[in-house]
Amino acid sequence: MTEASVRALEGLRDLTMLKWYVIPMLAFTFYIYTFEMKKAWASGNWNAIFAGVTLFGMDFFNETWNGWVFAITQHSAVWTTPGDTALRTMVGWNIEIMFMFAISGIIFYNTLFEDRRIKIMGISNWWFWAIVYAAFCVFVEVVLNIGGHLVWEYPWWYRSFAGIWLIYFFGYFHFYAACVIVIWLKTIRAKVIMVSVIYGVAILMNIIGFGIMGWNY
Repeated sequence: MTEASVRALEGLRDLTMLKWYVIPMLAFTFYIYTFEMKKAWASGNWNAIFAGVTLFGMDFFNETWNGWVFAITQHSAVWTTPGDTALRTMVGWNIEIMFMFAISGIIFYNTLFEDRRIKIMGISNWWFWAIVYAAFCVFVEVVLNIGGHLVWEYPWWYRSFAGIWLIYFFGYFHFYAACVIVIWLKTIRAKVIMVSVIYGVAILMNIIGFGIMGWNY
């Protein structure tokens, strides 16, 4: 087990680690969602909310399979977050990351033109911003890795040409691609089904993980 993994297990899901700044972070998140819900009730357009919960669900799925890698190998997850946090929820996930991704989908949606046919640099603005936001996330992740806050163990997930592209597509681009697909769907029912599948898969994986591999991932 790597040194970063050992440190990431310290205080895992330990509520005594909670810090008071979590409360205003929670309040800000609630404010953003209730503000978007108020607009949605008036307009009938719930896409901002769907984008928000979709992106968070994709991150939940990503962090779950990352935890599985650690639980199966007993060596390291693909990424770990062993540093200081108000609450470490998985070996590669913490409360600060969770709040950030909880609102990232809404930020992404509010960047888009409603008409996906409007193009930027020759492609639909929806896909253009998906590409840009995923690239920005990779940039932030690289900075966090350099600072030692986000630890990468495996050579195929690292600051190499191939590694960066792997992080781009399997770390972030599919988050925004899922948002684009969900808001493109025509009916509320179809959107709810897709979001439910995303969360259902992640929840099932965690039930299996906790049941077979134990609590520590």
